[in-house]
Amino acid sequence: MSIVFSQLRAFHAVAAHGGFTAASRVLNVGQPTLTIQVKELEETYGVELLIRKPRHTELTEAGAALFEITRGIMTFCDEAHELLAAHGKATKGHLRVATVGPFHATEIIAAFKRDHPEVQISTLLGNSERTLRHIVNFEADVAILAEVPQDPRVTMIPYRTHRVIVFVNRDHPWFKRKSVRLRELADQPIVLRERGSTTRRAFEATMQAEGIRIEPVFEIESREGVWKAVERGLGISVVADFEFVPHPNLRALGISDRTIKTQYSIAHHSGRGHSPIIKAFIDTVRRMKGRDATAKGSSVRP
Repeated sequence: MSIVFSQLRAFHAVAAHGGFTAASRVLNVGQPTLTIQVKELEETYGVELLIRKPRHTELTEAGAALFEITRGIMTFCDEAHELLAAHGKATKGHLRVATVGPFHATEIIAAFKRDHPEVQISTLLGNSERTLRHIVNFEADVAILAEVPQDPRVTMIPYRTHRVIVFVNRDHPWFKRKSVRLRELADQPIVLRERGSTTRRAFEATMQAEGIRIEPVFEIESREGVWKAVERGLGISVVADFEFVPHPNLRALGISDRTIKTQYSIAHHSGRGHSPIIKAFIDTVRRMKGRDATAKGSSVRP
């Protein structure tokens, strides 16, 4: 017997909202109806999906696995609604953007909002590995990330390339310098972002390839925490050049004998390229890249 969509929708709502009462409010469907639909789904396949407790429900192992599938199904249903509603009309809806940091995100979102003021936007911040998972798990519509392994489920569109630089605090002997050599970093206490950070991964890979051992002394799960640790003299650190915020107590230094680069990309789930709101976001990014290329070409003319 085939699964009835209303049963899947009922199960998904209960799983997503933690109980039948909350799900009934979200779907505007009576609680008894949802109870019957979920029970019929369980009885049809002879499986327990939910553990019913007095104040909430919990997913069984089978329920958790099905919830991963229904999350994708419901996302595609939302896209079908967007596609039909947006056909021949202004782009509307809610866009979820996962990003490794606010710098590129604010630039792109500002341009997108100028073109599509009726779209509501929310953001999820995290390192590149976490940001990629948001796309794979349908928790975000588009992502801005860097240097992640290729995944057949995810479409990547190159956006910008940036150099990794070093920064130190005012009391450091290098504060008045403009650059350092790579091997000079071997003797320094280094503050790093958490594992999964794009900049950290690129930096450590280069140091390993050069046979240079470094001395990480501190690991912090935020850029702001790293900057504060460096400012307080706990060590030096590295950052993508476009992310460094000028500060009177911090100094950015180039790496004179080696270029460490990070490639930033825009990502979306490969099965969602038809989404009008995702297509509109990608169109905005491509226009921005075109303007960048034009500006760069103008700057090198005699």
